[in-house]
Amino acid sequence: MSFELLKHYMPRGIYGRAALILLLPVVILQLVVTVIFAQRHFEGVTLQMTDTVVRELALVLEVTDSALTAEQAIRDVQSQLGLLEISLAPAPDVAPENARVWYDYSGSVLTRRLSEQLQSIIAVNLAEGSRVDVYVQSRHGLMQIGFDRRRISAANPHQMFVYTIAFGLVMTIIAIIYLRNQLRPIKRLARAAEAFGRGRHVPYTPAGAVELRAAGNAFVDMRNRIERHIEQRTLMLSGVSHDLRTPLTRLRLGLAMLDDEDAELLLRDVADMQGMLDEFLSFAKGAAEGEPEPVDPIVMVDEIVESAQRAGRDVVLLAREGEGAGTVMLREVAMRRAVDNLISNGVRYGARAEVSVLLTEKTLRIRVEDDGPGIPEHQREQATKPFTRLDPARNQDKGGGVGLGLAIAVDVARSHGGVLRLGVSERLGGLRADIVIAR
Repeated sequence: MSFELLKHYMPRGIYGRAALILLLPVVILQLVVTVIFAQRHFEGVTLQMTDTVVRELALVLEVTDSALTAEQAIRDVQSQLGLLEISLAPAPDVAPENARVWYDYSGSVLTRRLSEQLQSIIAVNLAEGSRVDVYVQSRHGLMQIGFDRRRISAANPHQMFVYTIAFGLVMTIIAIIYLRNQLRPIKRLARAAEAFGRGRHVPYTPAGAVELRAAGNAFVDMRNRIERHIEQRTLMLSGVSHDLRTPLTRLRLGLAMLDDEDAELLLRDVADMQGMLDEFLSFAKGAAEGEPEPVDPIVMVDEIVESAQRAGRDVVLLAREGEGAGTVMLREVAMRRAVDNLISNGVRYGARAEVSVLLTEKTLRIRVEDDGPGIPEHQREQATKPFTRLDPARNQDKGGGVGLGLAIAVDVARSHGGVLRLGVSERLGGLRADIVIAR
């Protein structure tokens, strides 16, 4: 079996892998010790005790063969040898066979040893467990010699296995408690990193081993640097946009006082510049505006569509049949801006747009479809980059936009731990944009 094939059967979580690394050597060690103990203790001690009993059995056979009858042999064994723990009797008429329970390891050693040392032994019966019956061939016929099993096997041999299992369970419980304490800081770090990826700031204090504290401190420093960078970017672009609005306002007022026909074209250019500044400011704010809060996405999208309809856009909200209900942790202002941008792109490059919402137990999907020319598959990744305008794919004669609409939607989706997926609308034939967020 190759290593790649073995990886499919290995635990995927760090808890399972750590438990495997810690417990597997303990289990293997216990198995090795148990096997060695069984071979050395059960087999060695059983052989020594069997050899002692073999000598007594040899004396019994010698006295039995010297007696005139079987009855006299039985009396002579008790009177001459005084072996009160060994009984001698004629064997029953049933043909004897070796018998023992399947888990009686020392029994197999005992049977083999007796057969090797005494050639006259016909069979050994260990089925009763506490007694050994040996069937031997003597001059008086088949005789049955019985004695206590404890004379030939170690007392309470199962204690070693009981101790092994008991201490193994204790060590396993201790190992599990230790693993939980050691892996708890890793889980806390993972939750903090996942929350930060979704745009939420979860309080986190590094803890655990030295290596985990170092990783935690590195994460905290990285998070602080990213937050400072986002804040500085927002402040810088907001300041630039704000400073540029003042001269644009003066320029618009000055052009409004002119009656020349050229003033109308200049006013249009000023309005375009004002729209560009607004988009720059929206992109600068990105997904950092507001804090995540429980939001009903169906109600939110309904309000966005109604607002777009009042603004004269041809957009409809599809019927919500069979959809779930509930709230999702969202930055509502940022999400509204992302959906509104998708609707604006749809009606700008197409005649109409349709919006639908799908809310399940695991995901939230907001879909915007249009009947425009769409975006070719090989250009979709490029279309989501800031300040990208795809002239062949989207009709630029309809004006507006500086290539930030999809970039803002991507930024907002990623800040919520989701993704923006672009495809082809099966209903309208244009672009299909899905914002998919895990709940």
